Formats: sequence, C-alpha cells, structure tokens
Amino acid sequence: MFTLLALALAGCGDPRVSALVPQGSNARESLSLIQISAYIMFGVMGVVIFLLAVVLIRFRAKPGDRTIPKQVEGSNLLEFIWTAIPVLIITVLSILTVRLTFSMAQDHSDDPNALKLQVIAHQYWWEFRYPDLGIVTAQDLYIPVGKKISVELWSTDVIHSFWVPALTGKMDANPGALLDGKRQNANRFSFDAETVGVFLGKCAELCGPSHALMEFKVVVLPEDEFNRWVEAMKKPAPKPETTKAAAGEQTFQKNCMACHALEATDPANRPGPNLANIGNRLTIAGVLPAGDDAERAASLRRWIEAPNDVKPQNDVPGTVVMPPFKDKLSPEALDQLVDFLMLQKVDVAPPKAAAR
Repeated sequence: MFTLLALALAGCGDPRVSALVPQGSNARESLSLIQISAYIMFGVMGVVIFLLAVVLIRFRAKPGDRTIPKQVEGSNLLEFIWTAIPVLIITVLSILTVRLTFSMAQDHSDDPNALKLQVIAHQYWWEFRYPDLGIVTAQDLYIPVGKKISVELWSTDVIHSFWVPALTGKMDANPGALLDGKRQNANRFSFDAETVGVFLGKCAELCGPSHALMEFKVVVLPEDEFNRWVEAMKKPAPKPETTKAAAGEQTFQKNCMACHALEATDPANRPGPNLANIGNRLTIAGVLPAGDDAERAASLRRWIEAPNDVKPQNDVPGTVVMPPFKDKLSPEALDQLVDFLMLQKVDVAPPKAAAR
C-alpha cells in the first residue's frame, strides 16, 4: 500500500518545478546526469535482486540435508569484486558530476555576445539588474531565447538560492559587501533558454518564514521582442489620464516613492522592488494571482493592505519593511493607488501560455 501510494503521489507535483522537462542546456545536462545515475542505481538493484533470488532458490536448505554449505568467507576474488564495482561506479559519477558542475559555473562575463545580468536576493523578493542595458526590474525576469545569460548573484541579507528547474540548477546567493567596485562572495554562472515561454523560479535555500513564497518568473521572449521590451522599459513611466489615477499618483508620491521606483532606469537604487511594468506582472509579490487585469488589481490591493498576511514576517528586522496600509489609507485612496499602479505597464506583454 505504501509503495502504491508513493507512486501515485509522485505524479502530484507542480510541472513548472520539474527538472525532468528541460528547456535549457544546463537543465538538459542535469537531466542526463540524473538519468545516468538512475540507470546505474536500477542496474545495481537488478543485480542484487537477481543474486538474492538465486541464493534463496538454489542454496536454501533441502529437506533432510543437514550438511554445511561451502563457505566463501575470506575469498580474495569476491572481496575484490564487490569493492571494485562500487569504487568504479562512484568514480564515474564523480567525474560526470564535477564536469557538469564546472560547465554550469562558467563565467561568461567577458563574452560580448552574452547578456549580463545581476540577480540580487532579498527577504522575500528578487531584483534583476541589466547593467549593460541600464534597467532594473523585480520578480519577472525577461531574457531572450537562445542567448547565453551571464549572471552575477548575491544577497542583501541571508543566504538564498536561485533555482529555475526547467532552465538551470541551484546556485547560492551569498551576502557580500561591495569592496573596490567588486561584490564580495558573489557567485557567477551562466544559463540559457532554448524555448519561448514562462518558467517558474524559486528560492531553494531556507531563508525565513516566507521562504516557500519567494518565487519569481522567467519570461523567455524571441530576441526581437526582448529588444522591444528593453526599449519600452527605458521610456518614462506612464502618466495618469484620469482624475482617479492622478489622485493615486499623489498617494504614491507621499507613501511609496521613498522605497519604490516607477521607472526601470531610475538611478536611485531604492530599497524596495522596482515597480516598472507592474501592470503586466505575472504575479503580485511573486505569489498572488494575476491572470487578468481585474485579478491583478485585486491581488495588488490585497498586498498593499496587508503584506504580512501574504508573506509572514515580511517585516524581518534589519530589512526593508513593507508596512500594511489598510488602516493608513482610506478605501477610496487604496482604489486610486491601485488604479495608478495598474497603468504602469509597457507595450510588450509576456507570453499568454500558462507558466511552466
């Protein structure tokens, strides 16, 4: 019963968080290593089960036979065989694992054809900077299909881990200060995406009470659409066209501007997530649904009203606090603020296909 239950539940995982459906070269190589390891494991299991069956059938005690079977204890040949085989298996797996590890950790920062990306982990959200393009965004990572992405990864607080199962393996984001223009303890690696789509990314290092809610999306676009997205993100933030949205802009300036920028090119390096293109976000705060504008607006209002209800201990001591505005702003002011934020979108929307 337990075996059947385990097999049944094995099919209940989220397909977007699966390394078994690779969509990038790193994930494909990782799957190859998984398959080789599985084949070896099943091969060893098969041999052991076969030998066990032979022993149980051939050498079991016969009725009336009280002789002692031939003893093989201390056989040099057998000792060598069952020592050499595991050593050989471990050696092969070690070579393949080390090769893959170094392959995934290649630094393409000097490659003129690679897209340079800085990924900064926070409790509990992700920041993405494109230093060569001069833009910053959060939660939704846009990249072009088929192009190598050179990543510099670090954290502003505790250790996090960057993981996009369909595209690449896990890499730790370590805290580190800026010294002589270089980020200390930053990890560098590269990955790519071979198909257009939307893929789920997660934090894979226990980083606090809302660790499980620290998600992001990787939006893979054709290169021409990605270039259009970059140009659109460089444009000034959209201005309100209605009285309601204009009132929302004033609310934003009074309550939100100290922590959040509306333009992807904002040079102020504000402590909160950049809100450029938030009107097109695939999720709000990484986890709240945003299937259409109405759902996105409802999720945005829910987050602004009580962020700590969505992500427990969002106000971790020593980090930037997103305070609840439920009692600070009137319902009308909240509606105006949401209306204004929903205008913040570029004309390049993510693919309509469901996120993988």
